[in-house]
Amino acid sequence: MKSKSRQKEIKKILMTGNEAIAQGAIDAGCRFYAGYPITPQNELTAYMARCMPDSGGVFVQSESEVAAINMVFGASCAGARSMTSSSSPGISLKQEGISYIAGAELPAVVVNIMRGGPGLGNIWPSQSDYFQATRGGGHGDYHSIVLAPSSVQEAYDLMFLAFDLADNYRNPVMVLGDGILGQMMEPLQVTSHKSQVTGQKAVVCLPIGKATSQKTWALTGCEGRNPNIIKSFRMKEGDLEKLNLALQKKYKAIRQKEARFESLFLEDAKIIIVAYGTMARIAKGAVGMLRAKGKKAGLLRPITLWPFPEKVFKDLQARNSKLKTLLVTEMSYGQMLEDVKLALDGKLKVEFLGRAGGGVPTEEDIIRKAGKIL
Repeated sequence: MKSKSRQKEIKKILMTGNEAIAQGAIDAGCRFYAGYPITPQNELTAYMARCMPDSGGVFVQSESEVAAINMVFGASCAGARSMTSSSSPGISLKQEGISYIAGAELPAVVVNIMRGGPGLGNIWPSQSDYFQATRGGGHGDYHSIVLAPSSVQEAYDLMFLAFDLADNYRNPVMVLGDGILGQMMEPLQVTSHKSQVTGQKAVVCLPIGKATSQKTWALTGCEGRNPNIIKSFRMKEGDLEKLNLALQKKYKAIRQKEARFESLFLEDAKIIIVAYGTMARIAKGAVGMLRAKGKKAGLLRPITLWPFPEKVFKDLQARNSKLKTLLVTEMSYGQMLEDVKLALDGKLKVEFLGRAGGGVPTEEDIIRKAGKIL
């Protein structure tokens, strides 16, 4: 029997993915949120509007997506754990601000619950913003760290990691979901996560004290110390190149330390399905069905889309000499596919299955394609 204190610490709540992301952010110490409504992520904004004041935080419904990201810039400068969210075309509008945040070396979390595109598109789920997320998206030579949850529980859990990575590296972190993840409801277990940075424990919809550890670089007033300056504008000859070199050094460290993935049956698989986010859930079901029929299939799910977990792909042949083919499946027409091919460097055959504009490959589609390959 669990102790009373443990029972209080663990709660199960039925939540949408959007709400879980919002609650995860609050429990991780987010104390400033600015956003502008757009489907299919409006539940996230609504949840923040309801719960941020009770958690000692600030909620702002901005006049536009451009305003929201610049408010996040300002709040981050002041040392607050800050966040915004939107969906595909709204994220496009935020790209200039994200580039400014990267150039100023500020921590911030940006959530994209992807919809169909290009253009205004529709509100159906899609994964066609992969290039935008993993290639920077805005102007300049920068990267955002990109996390891709595949369940409501993971959407909650990864918010702690998102804010910790943002603070540790003073860099924007993007959480990339889609309309299915944002809208579906699952039981969520809210536990006593402990932030790597703050040491604070999560409490549902209650304040957890100071949002961040001491940030000596923050703009908190300069009485008693030298003033801090935060900027991305560098006109003196050579200064901007020095910044870019420092950023590249940081990105190298992130590539080495922060790549994450989930894998199943890599050691004996003759075909490995590669998918992320919601598509990985569908792919996992397909793998189970294939193995029930005696077909040796495996799953490889990148959790960090940037940095991409290249090493596990490079090591596949060494781990399994029988493996011949990888099947990449996405709600796009082949964006993560490029990173898989780059990581493999032509050493294994790669097939592709994808749909976009609201189309979702099914378990049956994956099984049929894998059957033809095998």
